[in-house]
Amino acid sequence: MSTPKEPTLKWKDRFLNFLQGSGGDGHTHASDNWRVLIGLSLLCGCLALAGVFLDGRIGIPQWLPIILFALSMLVGGWDALVDVVHGLPKGELDIHFLMIAVAIGASAIGAWSEGALLLFLFSLSGGLEAYAADKTQREISSLFEAAPKVALVRQDSGKFIEVAVESIQVGDCIQVRSGANFPVDAEITLGETEADESTLTGESIPVFKTTGDSVFSGTLNLWGTIECRVLRPAESSALQKIIQLIHQAQHLKAPSQRFTDRFGTGYTLLVILLTLVMFFVWWLGFGISAFQNIDGVRSAFYRAMTLLVVMSPCALVLSIPSTILAAIAWGARHGVLFRGGAAIEKLREINLVAMDKTGTLTTGELSVVSVESFPPGREQAAAELAYSLEMQGSHPIGRAIQRYGEAEGLRSRALTGFKAVSGRGVEALEGEALCLIGRREILEGSRFENLSREVPQASSAHIENWVYSGDLVARILLTDTLRTESKSILKILKRQGIRTVMLTGDRDATAQAVGTALEIDCVQAELSPEDKLNAVETFSKEGYRVAMLGDGVNDAPSLAAAHVSVAMGIRGSDAALEQSEVVLMRDRIDNFLSAVSISKRAGSIIRQNLAISLGTVGIMALAAMTGSIPLSLGVFAHEGSTVLVCLNSLRLLFVKPEPMY
Repeated sequence: MSTPKEPTLKWKDRFLNFLQGSGGDGHTHASDNWRVLIGLSLLCGCLALAGVFLDGRIGIPQWLPIILFALSMLVGGWDALVDVVHGLPKGELDIHFLMIAVAIGASAIGAWSEGALLLFLFSLSGGLEAYAADKTQREISSLFEAAPKVALVRQDSGKFIEVAVESIQVGDCIQVRSGANFPVDAEITLGETEADESTLTGESIPVFKTTGDSVFSGTLNLWGTIECRVLRPAESSALQKIIQLIHQAQHLKAPSQRFTDRFGTGYTLLVILLTLVMFFVWWLGFGISAFQNIDGVRSAFYRAMTLLVVMSPCALVLSIPSTILAAIAWGARHGVLFRGGAAIEKLREINLVAMDKTGTLTTGELSVVSVESFPPGREQAAAELAYSLEMQGSHPIGRAIQRYGEAEGLRSRALTGFKAVSGRGVEALEGEALCLIGRREILEGSRFENLSREVPQASSAHIENWVYSGDLVARILLTDTLRTESKSILKILKRQGIRTVMLTGDRDATAQAVGTALEIDCVQAELSPEDKLNAVETFSKEGYRVAMLGDGVNDAPSLAAAHVSVAMGIRGSDAALEQSEVVLMRDRIDNFLSAVSISKRAGSIIRQNLAISLGTVGIMALAAMTGSIPLSLGVFAHEGSTVLVCLNSLRLLFVKPEPMY
């Protein structure tokens, strides 16, 4: 049986392959070929200049400048021609079609230099647009490249071998050497080091890591060789969450961007129809020559080509998406993840920010303030007992007592029979004596019940934890440290006209103390998740545009109800991240101020771009209809506004975070 012959390529397919070179998709990609576009535009300009220099010179044949202009237009219109050849069979007419049509029309009436100028500026603006897109994409791609591909995993023999990160299982033991990226999210089990987490959080200061601390995929192990236990598979790591969210963000359009998307085939047909109508108005209505410029009066066709150029909405189409992508790239580099253009637009509209207390306004890490025994004099014994009871604890209070005990060099007592008392604390045995640590309620029902009523409550600034064993009763006072930046950030938000509200499940006295210290406008405490949701809905009904900051599962309902939802930290719960339109990858409130600031800058640039693009189209269209401008001026105005819009959007990438304090 003979081998079937490959089908003969049609002329159109051969032409497309010729245009595409080595099997591309028909388009020059901004991410890797902007240099080619710039090079073609410069070659186009050189050929056009050569044509202008030789045109009309004695001894130079008339056909030579025309050939140079034709070559210039072919080179300058190459990328646009590819787009037209692909789009026409599908019935798609866009800006590239208009540019090619005007260039051909200009050539038809002998305006070779104007046609070459048009395609030179059009190709140059296309190259600059591609450069802007490439610059934006490189900011984002630097994050993607941080994802490691392999990891050292311990085998049953105890030897570490290199395996693909996709095959790593939860619970595996991995080794990460100095200078390597952490391949997955994990918990350190052996060794200590510092991690550069700037790829995730934008924070350049290294973070010290030791046994029990979490490390995150894509961050850099700076100096120590450590061993870790894998917490989650590679596809669920913090870095992969960010990558997935950024991919989504690049395809989620802002409301204003959807407005400019309408300028496609429909608008192109409208421009062509208007141009055709005006051609007949000038020709038949005003008696202007159809194709010949007579006594300085431009022909109807020349005027039609000028109108066609100035009404092409290149700058308008680029004005919003270029700004949105630049803002997303800026955020990715500075620890702010915008999940689409709508998040950027909505964030600049807020006039109220609602925040949780713990982990948002405070560090979330408790510290021991003092130890009090009743009667006084047995503080050392109480501290040792508390330290011994909490040595294995993972609760924030337990971790705080562990740190206190280690710092003070407290002795560990021999305890057995550890048991968690649900919602109250921990109990154990020292010999046969019962030992307890936990909330005030642990004393109820004991012979110290009267004492528990007589001893005053801890101050609103402190959290109390009680210790009991035999005749020993004591109280450990702890406090949740305020973030140093919280007060100054809240002041800046107030100056911007944004009302500040704290919504927390903590005790009212503690919440009010924090609210007073930070000068928060409104404090609501002892709230359930449903209460937080109701509060956000109430503020919305009162006319506020609410930004809700949260980091836990209990914040998810209120995040969903807010005008714009903001998750505090990539370490936040999956529920909070899923409901959030903005993710602050650094667990600091100053990132929120950065997000608000860049969203306002983006809004300002969008307004500038729209003014430039719409203003240019409107003014130049009116001027073209009067026949008072040459084609060359229309070309300069059209392409100049396109270049200006691209460069204006690119400014966002170079914005420095504003000083916070």
